[in-house]
Amino acid sequence: MLIRRLPREMPAVTLISMIEKIFKAYDVRAVYPNPLDKDAAWKVGHATGQYLKRSRQNLPADQKVKREDTVVVGRDMRPSSPELATALCDGLRSTGMNVADVGMIDTSFIYFAINHLDAVGGIQTTASHNPIQYNGFKISGPKAKPIGSSSGLDDIKRIATTLRVMKTGVQGKYEEMDLWGPYKNTVLKFLQMKRKLRVVVDASNGMAGKMLPLVFGDQINLEMIPLLFDITGSFTHDPNPLVESNLDMLKKKMAEVKPDFGVCFDGDADRCVFVDENGRMIGSDMITAVLAEDFLKRPENHGATVVYDLRSSHVVADVIKQFGGVPKRDRVGHAFIKKTMAETRAVFGGELSGHIYFRDYYYADSAAVAFARMLSVISEQGKPLSEVVAPLYKYAQSGELNFQIEDKDGKIREIADVYKKYQVDYLDGITVDCVDWWFNVRKSNTEPMLRLNLEAANAAQLQEKLVELKKLLGEPVHGH
Repeated sequence: MLIRRLPREMPAVTLISMIEKIFKAYDVRAVYPNPLDKDAAWKVGHATGQYLKRSRQNLPADQKVKREDTVVVGRDMRPSSPELATALCDGLRSTGMNVADVGMIDTSFIYFAINHLDAVGGIQTTASHNPIQYNGFKISGPKAKPIGSSSGLDDIKRIATTLRVMKTGVQGKYEEMDLWGPYKNTVLKFLQMKRKLRVVVDASNGMAGKMLPLVFGDQINLEMIPLLFDITGSFTHDPNPLVESNLDMLKKKMAEVKPDFGVCFDGDADRCVFVDENGRMIGSDMITAVLAEDFLKRPENHGATVVYDLRSSHVVADVIKQFGGVPKRDRVGHAFIKKTMAETRAVFGGELSGHIYFRDYYYADSAAVAFARMLSVISEQGKPLSEVVAPLYKYAQSGELNFQIEDKDGKIREIADVYKKYQVDYLDGITVDCVDWWFNVRKSNTEPMLRLNLEAANAAQLQEKLVELKKLLGEPVHGH
């Protein structure tokens, strides 16, 4: 790549703020091509290469990975991904790092590839469930540990702001690798189908459209009825299955073909949302409870820890205890869940966002593995999904409600004061447990917004407590 000279009138400050704009708490994400262009991608690659080299210096031999000099790179199906991934690879190689390019993959594939190759890290080019004009990078270290703002991403940002795109005099090797065979084998270890199932699958014009046929396409007990499997470079509906209106096409198709259940994947296919045979969306905390029972019933997992995000229904902890496990509440966000799982050797973990994590999948999240386990559970149970989850609806839930609040910390202090006679903790925002009802209020990372999750013993109590909390928070804002 040629050296780019800065025009005199463009102060360095502008460039620094452009680079800073693209770094978020857990990843790099922005609109393409402004501010995220191929020069920015090169800088992210170069900075990540430098960071990985520095952070691995002077390590004892037993802490090293087999390929300390190799970073795995993958990309999603966005039209901008090939250009950005190429520039990213050039940036990595300009530090002397070798690149193993695994091609167009779902995000969970990169966690597999880092571990399969025993590489020093990996970067997936993706903007997950964001609209098509966005792109970005999810960066992982050795063993696919997430690199977020507190675990290296701030350092990468700092290095990136000092860079100019230039020839460095070194160039690591570049190799393209097809790892679909071993990836498929790894995912299918989680699948044991006892009977035939018909499932409507919405791939959201995203990476599930490639992954599902390659991994699950030859399963004789699985009839997949595909929706939006074609990768067109645009999205028919937003690739975020947590927004219920994005499930409309799936529900319409299900009403026509009467399947056992439905599932919708997000853009980079690392999350999926399940819909029962009656067209009811199942909350990810309920899926966490179903899978917790599934894992804890096995003798080898007796007494194991299950990690769940603190917004989940209390039914999750109830089920974990019922089946002899240890429930562990955790902060929202994959960096926290993965770290806690590794520390407690938890068998499994679930987040309300739809990320589901597995000890035997490198403590990483995988929608492919979650799909495999749900197929296994439903085929084994011999009853429909609605009946499997029915006993879990013990409490009334508000779902996540957003409130526009300028002074977020001040409002949290006010809530703490009002509810000081109850059990209060600050693991993530503020959680107040009032015995037969509870709520959590968290700050948005990026907006003047507080997010409320409230659960009560029944619908009447839920409404009563919602009215009480609205006196403090105002009316909820829609569209977030």
